[in-house]
Amino acid sequence: MSNSFTDHLWQTIQPIYQQILTHPFNQELAAGTLSRAQFQFYLQQDALYLTDFARALGLIGARSEGAEQVVSFLNFAIGAIVAERSLHESYFRLYDIQPETTYAPACFTYTRSLLASAALDPYEVAIAAVLPCFWIYREVGSAIYQMAKPGNPYQQWIDTYAGEEFAQVVQQAIDITESVAEQTTAALREKMTAAFVTASRLEWLFWDSAYRLESWLPG
Repeated sequence: MSNSFTDHLWQTIQPIYQQILTHPFNQELAAGTLSRAQFQFYLQQDALYLTDFARALGLIGARSEGAEQVVSFLNFAIGAIVAERSLHESYFRLYDIQPETTYAPACFTYTRSLLASAALDPYEVAIAAVLPCFWIYREVGSAIYQMAKPGNPYQQWIDTYAGEEFAQVVQQAIDITESVAEQTTAALREKMTAAFVTASRLEWLFWDSAYRLESWLPG
């Protein structure tokens, strides 16, 4: 049994991850029964999220001391914009979705949390904060791929996050986190764990927001 720090991170969020996997949004996505309105809301918010996620990754890259990590995080940022946004654009055409400019509360909270962490938290903590978006999506994508019904209208999304190319990027992010954790203090590893848990909770909230078609309170 491995005692690695990243294994510890993953075990820590197991209750959160199970709630993400069993959330009606992801269960209905796998079954192909998720409403078009909910999926459209999700894509619009995710497009906003990815732009800010790329900014956070770029900030972390700029703060990296080693050349390899600078390149890795800048490549992650490019991937967030190019590869995943191209998926959104294909769905935008398919469903005639217009880009959204207004953040729902969950998206606003999550992106501001990541940007603040990338800019202000210790470097090690910032890395831990962005890891759930990589890791949870790989695991959810793989799980949904196994459950997906034939002819699923959301198969393109499922294939992207269950694919080998994305899995390799995620493993790279995990390996960087592991390497950084090995070289830091116990106190910072505790803060890394707290950041990883918070971001994982915000991942759940993001899916829940789309399922509820969340909006701001009036006023």
